[in-house]
Amino acid sequence: MKSREELERIKEETLAEIRLRSSQGCPRIVVGMGTCGIAAGARETMLAIIDELRKRRRLDVTISETGCIGLCAKEPIVEVNIPGQPKIVYGNVDPSRARQIVLSHIINHKPIQGWVINVDEKKS
Repeated sequence: MKSREELERIKEETLAEIRLRSSQGCPRIVVGMGTCGIAAGARETMLAIIDELRKRRRLDVTISETGCIGLCAKEPIVEVNIPGQPKIVYGNVDPSRARQIVLSHIINHKPIQGWVINVDEKKS
């Protein structure tokens, strides 16, 4: 059996992860988790995003999954939606790139142009 303190720590970590997946009116990250995305490493990419956001104490970012986006050759695909800005879609996002996207795009508001595969000019 675990100690009471350890159970409390696990509880807080779990609640923080739930908040990462459900914040509203804040930045949103969508990871393509269709079969092709999962085969290309999307699960690991998503876990890296969650971990990086947690490290940087950004609990106001919603993280969600979607099915196949249709660009299998560019998987894993990650969309970043920041309210009031165009939606940016990144391709070939491995865990290392995912962490850099969190730092550059989410934290510093600077998209990484070399990895962008689409920009939706409609404001999020």
